[in-house]
Amino acid sequence: MVSVIVPVYNLEKYISATLDSITSQGIPDMEVLLVDDKSTDSSVSVINDYIASHPDAGIRLIEPEGKLKACGARNLGIRESKGKYIAFLDGDDLWVKEKLKHQLAFMEEKGCGFSFTGYEFADENACPMGKIVRVPETISYSQALRNTTIFTSTVIFDTEIVKKEDIVFPDILSEDTALWFALLRKGYKACGLNENLTLYRRTGNSLSSDKKDAARRIWNLYRRSEKLSLSRSIFSFIGWGFNAVKRRI
Repeated sequence: MVSVIVPVYNLEKYISATLDSITSQGIPDMEVLLVDDKSTDSSVSVINDYIASHPDAGIRLIEPEGKLKACGARNLGIRESKGKYIAFLDGDDLWVKEKLKHQLAFMEEKGCGFSFTGYEFADENACPMGKIVRVPETISYSQALRNTTIFTSTVIFDTEIVKKEDIVFPDILSEDTALWFALLRKGYKACGLNENLTLYRRTGNSLSSDKKDAARRIWNLYRRSEKLSLSRSIFSFIGWGFNAVKRRI
């Protein structure tokens, strides 16, 4: 079974299209775990309507009592999951047709427990913008420090190789990148499928502010989470900046 985990927060405009992209994958043995993080819009109602109209799609809505943030929502989904494979998709992103089939076949071929793919930036209406992010065949811990190319909505884990208890998003900023760092440090092999299989929907207005926040977050990861020396932090940060700009031009 493939377990697809989708954190949800105020995504009434996007979640139906995201679910369409999941249910059209053609995977017969699949569960979809939607974890709502106290949405204040109509997200829950939209999801319940979608479940009612797709009763055989294996979709389950989880509504925890307290606020969890994205990291907690994903962690709850992981704990509730039953599949050998765990895939992640943010509630406003989209998978292209047969993304899961391509990636699962790739993982079987490579024997890797952790994989990610290429993706394309899209506008708020999910129209592709022509900027495709390519990914390497493999990525080590030191390479990942300089190139945060692993995008959460492309990631799949094989829990027979990567221990489920190791797949825990920490409660810090850039929790997804922090998890990739931790897994690579532990020696898990990460394989990249260099195919454009996901649309990354960009919905904000302040990209320059996003970049400043991203720079602060990655620096804090180096110094506080990874406890890198100042010299290695600077070296990694320069590489990160170069690759971050390269992904967006």
